[in-house]
Amino acid sequence: MGILYNQVADQLHALIRDGVYREGERLPGVRALSRQFGVSVSTVLQAHQTLEARGYLEARERSGYFVHLPRRDTPEPVMQKHKARPMPVSARDMALDLCADEQKRMVPLAAAVPHPDFLPVRQIQQATLWAARRGLETLDYAFPGKIEYRRQLAQRMATLGVMATPDDIIATNGAQEAIILALKAVTRPGDIVVVESPSFPGILQALEVVGLRVIEVPTHPSEGLSLEGLELALEQWPVKACVVVPNHSNPMGARMSDERKQQLVRMMERAGVPLIEDDIYGDLFHSGERPRPAKVFDRTGNVIYCSSFSKTISPGLRLGWMMPGKYLAEARQQKYFSNLGTASIPQLAVARFLEQGGYDRYLRSVRPRFREVTERMRGAVGRSFPEGTAVSRPQGGFVLWVQLPGRTSGTEVYRRAREENINVAPGLMFSTTDKYENCLRLNGANPWSERIEQAVARLGAIATTIAAES
Repeated sequence: MGILYNQVADQLHALIRDGVYREGERLPGVRALSRQFGVSVSTVLQAHQTLEARGYLEARERSGYFVHLPRRDTPEPVMQKHKARPMPVSARDMALDLCADEQKRMVPLAAAVPHPDFLPVRQIQQATLWAARRGLETLDYAFPGKIEYRRQLAQRMATLGVMATPDDIIATNGAQEAIILALKAVTRPGDIVVVESPSFPGILQALEVVGLRVIEVPTHPSEGLSLEGLELALEQWPVKACVVVPNHSNPMGARMSDERKQQLVRMMERAGVPLIEDDIYGDLFHSGERPRPAKVFDRTGNVIYCSSFSKTISPGLRLGWMMPGKYLAEARQQKYFSNLGTASIPQLAVARFLEQGGYDRYLRSVRPRFREVTERMRGAVGRSFPEGTAVSRPQGGFVLWVQLPGRTSGTEVYRRAREENINVAPGLMFSTTDKYENCLRLNGANPWSERIEQAVARLGAIATTIAAES
């Protein structure tokens, strides 16, 4: 028997090695393989266990066995410590180029936008058609947001432990507008704001729009914003606000623990400085329970909570919201001055989708997919990129932060990859300085395919060439 199951294991290994069964694919069921190899089910199970021990298979509860290729142990990026001081913000022009090119011919590994296959397209189409038939309900300015939409959001926040009424919520055109409104509500041009480093380019762009200076505080790839660095910044500079993404930050994918979130909220309360929380990736946790927002620990209204459905339901709806806490009056005023209101039809459509339970059903189905594609992407980077490359291990969301070895230029990788129609986000986009020149961010929210796999392999080859040249 021992010889027989080893023979089956060796044959399956050969099929995996030859690419018949590829990384992440599910093997046929044990009964099908039993008939294929002419052996008992128990023999197939022993062969599976043998390949699992060798690192070629992964057992998933109630799903079967999946191909899991061995790879070298890829470490996490190192948190870069640096002396923080206020800097003017100038958003990189390449951010606009990346967004434009993603819609064209390139392999879309740059912008943090989910592929339509990951979105509830049919359900939102149906909800939007329903909303469009609401007649007069769709024709007003709907300031500060449709009551149906704000009521559903208040209910969702209550499930997270944040008590709110619809009147506490403002509908916005995505989380980007929510952050800009929050900044305008609590700062004036020239003020200093703390952000994570590396930081989401959209946050840096928001700071530039409002005319603010920034202090970048280092971020740990798994633990999030350095509270020690934040405390030092608060002691040394007249900080007027802090913008943070506690749950699955972009680009690191870090998730702060509840203890650290509570420490963060208390620290900002004592300093009398508003905390602007961007929770756009909170619903996209990979396993376990939904991480709580920092807003849960807010007892004084000092946390301005911002989020949107751009990474889950649809980027094109441009639908978000904010809970400004004690800054509600200022935020409402800024919203009214900016554009009077957010479009009514998307609000009514999403409210219906939420009310009917479609959003939660969708999330339950899509979370494992995001986890799978980011793990596949991480594995492909580990196999293809030069020795010494470090890759983040996100617990949610769908982006990976890649730190190249030594002085390998991420910007040069970006440039050469564009010549081959592969789009990536260079590290320069995630800071006001050049300290992430040797980094890249990859978007993992694409159905895994030969095209994506080959693109990652090609990126690795380009990075290896540049590493040898530097």
